[in-house]
Amino acid sequence: MLVGHRTWIFENKPVIISTGTVGGPFEAKGNIPDDFDILHDDMWLKQDSFEKSQQMMMEEACQVAVKKSNIEKEQVEFFLSGDLINQITPSNFSAKTMGIPYFGLFSACATSMESLALSSHIINAGSANYILSGTASHNAAAEKQFRYPTEYGGQKPPTSQWTVTGAGCALVAKSGEGPVVTSATIGKVMDMGITDPFNMGGAMAAAAVDTIEAHLRERNVDPSYYDLIITGDLAHVGREVSYDLLVERGWDIRLDQYVDCGLTIYREGQPVLAGASGSACSAVVTYGHFLNAMKRGELNRILVVATGCLHSPLSIQQKDPIPCIAHAVSIESGSDVS
Repeated sequence: MLVGHRTWIFENKPVIISTGTVGGPFEAKGNIPDDFDILHDDMWLKQDSFEKSQQMMMEEACQVAVKKSNIEKEQVEFFLSGDLINQITPSNFSAKTMGIPYFGLFSACATSMESLALSSHIINAGSANYILSGTASHNAAAEKQFRYPTEYGGQKPPTSQWTVTGAGCALVAKSGEGPVVTSATIGKVMDMGITDPFNMGGAMAAAAVDTIEAHLRERNVDPSYYDLIITGDLAHVGREVSYDLLVERGWDIRLDQYVDCGLTIYREGQPVLAGASGSACSAVVTYGHFLNAMKRGELNRILVVATGCLHSPLSIQQKDPIPCIAHAVSIESGSDVS
């Protein structure tokens, strides 16, 4: 059911029956290592390119999610995925390995919730029983595409963020045990005129605010409806800007209620400057850390707002501003949904 212009209500309540999360060596030293299913001690994963390493992590996350469920891979009707690399090749090649009918998506770091929203919509409509939904990123692959290869050792400003090396996948089903997806609000592309690729948090802040406001208004709920409102990868700069904007516009949101995946994944002292980003950032933190907390009964309702910068290496070279988007998905514990 569509409410307002941008929000779907999933009356049939698609279920996240299992998840798979994979991380690299830097993530293993971070703040939430126990929330990963697989942690690698080598950035290369014994591959001959970082892009192939990213592909392998995506495949592992999908395989773990299927293994943790009570179904066979052949029962999965669709695979929805995307990433940051040109023509989303790691996702495309992962789909080849998985052998599941595939939708390739691109919303940059917002792809995690874009894929979950679309998977839930398809399930809710009765057009599938099981869908794998996820994304992956690799620090070194993203750096050499969008900035400078890590071997270059270029200096970065304090507004820059650290791309997560990892992959996160959810297996969404028509029925079963697990947290349920209750609604999704689809983002609009926003342009704040920021051209600096080292200030993505600042660029994405307005998109996050726009989607959060649309979600709350169209669902007719207060921020207090959710235990947490979780942004994807705004990190320190974007979280502060977006929180101030929301409060300025009259939304009663507690600071401790408004959290960010880019500030959750790494521990204090890791050299990540403003915080984390990357399409895997919101995927691994949501499908690992926050859903684990939900399963333990520590959270009942969360709104996950994944944010993404939709620029390309070419658009940056041409000094175009960075267009951004945010997609929001509400996830609730099965026991707390009427």
